[in-house]
Amino acid sequence: MSDVYFADLRADRASKNVPNKIQKLFRRAGLGSTFSKGDLVAVKTHFGEEGNTAYLRPELVSNVVDLVSRGGGKPFLTDCSTLYKGMRTNAVDHLLVAARHGFTYPVVNAPIVMADGLKGTDDVEIPVDLKHCRTVKIGAAAAHADSLMVVSHFKGHGLTGFGGALKNLGMGLGSRRGKMEMHALVRAKVVEERCKGCGRCVEQCPADAIEMIERKAMVDPEKCIGCGECNIICQNQGIDLGDWNNYIAVQERIVEYCYGILKDKKDRAGYMTFVLDVTPLCDCYDFNDAPIVPNIGILASRDIVAIDQAAADLVNAAPGLHGSALKNGLAPGDDKLRQIVDADWTAQLRYAEELGLGERSYDLIRVR
Repeated sequence: MSDVYFADLRADRASKNVPNKIQKLFRRAGLGSTFSKGDLVAVKTHFGEEGNTAYLRPELVSNVVDLVSRGGGKPFLTDCSTLYKGMRTNAVDHLLVAARHGFTYPVVNAPIVMADGLKGTDDVEIPVDLKHCRTVKIGAAAAHADSLMVVSHFKGHGLTGFGGALKNLGMGLGSRRGKMEMHALVRAKVVEERCKGCGRCVEQCPADAIEMIERKAMVDPEKCIGCGECNIICQNQGIDLGDWNNYIAVQERIVEYCYGILKDKKDRAGYMTFVLDVTPLCDCYDFNDAPIVPNIGILASRDIVAIDQAAADLVNAAPGLHGSALKNGLAPGDDKLRQIVDADWTAQLRYAEELGLGERSYDLIRVR
């Protein structure tokens, strides 16, 4: 059974404010022992998509960064480029969004190093030989870091049920071709009424899977590799990425990427998860819905499986919020995450435990 440390958000004096609670959690969970003096510590977080306001606030991430620095580590913030259309498909735009959202000096005293380089192509291929992936493709800067500190915002997710530490690490640090592998079930489809016949998707498609027929784009599903490039380049939302119905396989691929990332860092990784603003969908969207449960608190652990299990359990144990995306099952104990997507969100936890990444059983230790 693994230890997961928890602090709620109640504070009646300065000694119990959020920065102090983060410090107590960090120390009690032993996160300072995951790195040595002089280590380059990759702090994996999410900078938020433009238009979304539910991402983890930079001043919260800053507290973790400062604790790493005080412990002798050399922290840098990191993430990888995305496949889909948005402001984070290359390093330049990604850094602009991060700056607009406050991830810059003096708010956060650490530089940002994009793990997969300028265009998402700088990666390291790590052999894993698992059920779905023979190798995983990880952003080079993260792969070369000495240690990892995974700072996650727990929320719902339209494909995996929830996004926590596993998804933040596995999907987040996959390079563009790594994300292609995890999204291998995706097949692009043209939304004909939105297609303007501009041909940009034809020029961009790396697999020559798109052609123009009577001024409309058409996708050859046999050639489509699910990379999402057409979705990124289309300015008219004319590309749908198809039927994402194999939820369990996608979850397992994400876990296999975690396995590869942690292959030489399992004892040199720490996890802190903020169960705040638990929105129904990922921070990758350019909007966010209202939270589905009240703000719950902060978790810290050295076990990536246990911390995700604990966060999910806390969300499901909380009362659902009226007026949110939850239409029923608002009572404490109801499965709030299953309402977001009708899929078995526990699959990622089961598989991660099977691969030895951690334990689903945990002891929740309250820190005051």
